[in-house]
Amino acid sequence: MEPVMEEQQDILLLQRLNAGDKLAYDAIFLKYYRMLCTNAYFILQDEQAAKDLVQQFFLEMWDKQLYRQLHGEIKGYLFRAVQNRCLNLLKKQEYQQRELEAYGLQLERDMIPESRSPALFQQVTAAMVELPAQRQQAFRLVYLQQKKYQEAADEMGISINSLKTHLKLALKLLREKIKISGLSSPDRIH
Repeated sequence: MEPVMEEQQDILLLQRLNAGDKLAYDAIFLKYYRMLCTNAYFILQDEQAAKDLVQQFFLEMWDKQLYRQLHGEIKGYLFRAVQNRCLNLLKKQEYQQRELEAYGLQLERDMIPESRSPALFQQVTAAMVELPAQRQQAFRLVYLQQKKYQEAADEMGISINSLKTHLKLALKLLREKIKISGLSSPDRIH
């Protein structure tokens, strides 16, 4: 399709959308969804995350009526909006990874070495038994066997984001169990 004709179609779709025509929204979704997912995939390098992000964007676009801010060119807006969301997601993931690594380092320093506090080591070992199997496996692979995230995720057959989620939840439960026991002061486990 020629760019001018495509732009005219988009302008008509946008006019219909602003008039409350849900079919125009559906048409925009069908027209741009795949391209936006592909674009998001190139940034995120995660197919499911790309699809989720684009779907979430379209839901917000409808729910918050973001299309009302548009005047004319819709394609550029869609691509910029999805690109910005991808970059924000990457920043958020990077922050979460740094925080997760900091938790792991803290655990290694304060909780894992048996020689520092045998009672604390026993308590961590006991608390690990209470973890669901995947969280326990993720914790063991990354913090006890010191595997890289990607190695651990591959071994478990899950995405790296799922691995990070399992680790975050495992660390949270372990910190809670240690604080409850009173064996360790709360400020030692961040």
